[in-house]
Amino acid sequence: MIVLGVLISGRGSNLMAIVKAIEEGRLNARVAVVLSNRADADGLVFAREKGIDAVWVDRGAFDSQAAYESDILVALQSGGVQWVVLAGYMRILGPTILAAYPDHVVNIHPSLLPDFKGLDVPRRVLESGVSEAGCTVHLVDETLDGGRILGQARVPVLQGDTEASLSARILVEEHRLYSQVLQSLSGL
Repeated sequence: MIVLGVLISGRGSNLMAIVKAIEEGRLNARVAVVLSNRADADGLVFAREKGIDAVWVDRGAFDSQAAYESDILVALQSGGVQWVVLAGYMRILGPTILAAYPDHVVNIHPSLLPDFKGLDVPRRVLESGVSEAGCTVHLVDETLDGGRILGQARVPVLQGDTEASLSARILVEEHRLYSQVLQSLSGL
C-alpha cells in the first residue's frame, strides 16, 4: 500500500475520484493528508468528512516560498507520505518539496503533454483546431508541466465543443487515469 499526500486548490474532484478508487479496491493506497493553499477549497470539507487530515496552509503567512513549502513538508512527512499527488493544485512547487520527494511527486494536466502546457488549456485546444485532446499524468520536475509522462488518455474534440463540454469529457478521463497510474507507482 502506498501512502499519499494530496495537494489541492479547489473542489477536489480528482481527490474524490482517488478516494473512491481506494474505497472500491481499485487503488491500494491510503490518503494520509490533504493540503490546500485555499481555506475555502471544497476538497478540504470532503477530506474531513472522510476522516482524512485536511489542512489549509496560508501562503501569506510565510516570508518565502521555501518557508511555505517547509510547512507543507512537515505535514507530509508527519503523515508518512510516500507520494505527493497534485490534484488541481494551482501553485508551482519549488525545490523544497521536489528535493524531499525526488521522482515521487505526480501531477495531472488537462492536455496531451508536451502540448498545451500551462493554464486555459480547453480554450487553447479549441482555438488551435486540433482534433484530439486529453490528459496526462506526469512526474513533476522544476519545469512547468514537465517531467516524465506516466500515462495519457485521449478524447476527441467534437464539432460544436465548448470549453465546458471539452473540459467535462477530459475530467472523466482524468478521474479514471489518475487512479490507474497511482496504482502502478509502487513499482517505481
